[in-house]
Amino acid sequence: MIFHSLNELSHTYDHVYLSPHLDDAALSCGGVIAAQQHAGQRVLVVTLCTATPSPEGPFSELAQAFHTAWGLGPAAVVATRLREDEAAMALLGADGLWAGCLDAIYRHPTTYTSRATLFHQPAADDPLYSEITPLLIALRERLPEAAFYAPLGIGAHVDHLLTHAAARTVLGTNLIYYEDIPYAIRLGALAERLAKVDLPLNKQIIVIDATLDTKLAAIAAYTSQMVELAQSQLGLTVDAVTDASAALTAAIAAYAHQVGGALPAERIWV
Repeated sequence: MIFHSLNELSHTYDHVYLSPHLDDAALSCGGVIAAQQHAGQRVLVVTLCTATPSPEGPFSELAQAFHTAWGLGPAAVVATRLREDEAAMALLGADGLWAGCLDAIYRHPTTYTSRATLFHQPAADDPLYSEITPLLIALRERLPEAAFYAPLGIGAHVDHLLTHAAARTVLGTNLIYYEDIPYAIRLGALAERLAKVDLPLNKQIIVIDATLDTKLAAIAAYTSQMVELAQSQLGLTVDAVTDASAALTAAIAAYAHQVGGALPAERIWV
């Protein structure tokens, strides 16, 4: 089930995942989410950047490039991605809460004008931190017994960094960090981020052999994202959605086996 406000939540949850975008939770934690649900635990995925931008823009060249890569016009992009997210959550067995914040490319179109600025330190006047902090406080008050998961910030996407910072401020040591996929797949990306995070983190390996296929199916539900992710994050020259989806899910499955060794796994940091 998908909710649009905290007031709509009708029960408690054992696990709460903070997902900057419509796909991050499935990409990074889909195997563990499905396993938790199969074990009879309730999972809520809180996706922050789900608001529809004004159809009049303005849209930066970067936003227009993303629209082209996604094969969607400004009016259809968020609606399409919300439908994809609803399908993915149904596959994982998780509920979703759409927080209604704007994606960085729409929120700050005059600052985040290139990939170099989008995957960098957030702008000093970026409002996302102040927008999501009250939500996180309310979530913690509403769900005091839940385990909360936030992105580690691998890849340095500004939305991931701001989510990480706000969650760390509000939740402190009562927070679990997940590896941002697909960015974590890049050689050295995890080590680079860990060197910048001033925290005494310990890793935990969670085997997902029983739910890897479910995770990959949920990822594949984000059809609009397949080509762009395969091209920009894996460096592949694929144009067809089916080819991109196959390449991306294969790379993510390979990473799961790299993390787990004999059995595929996801890694969290506590």
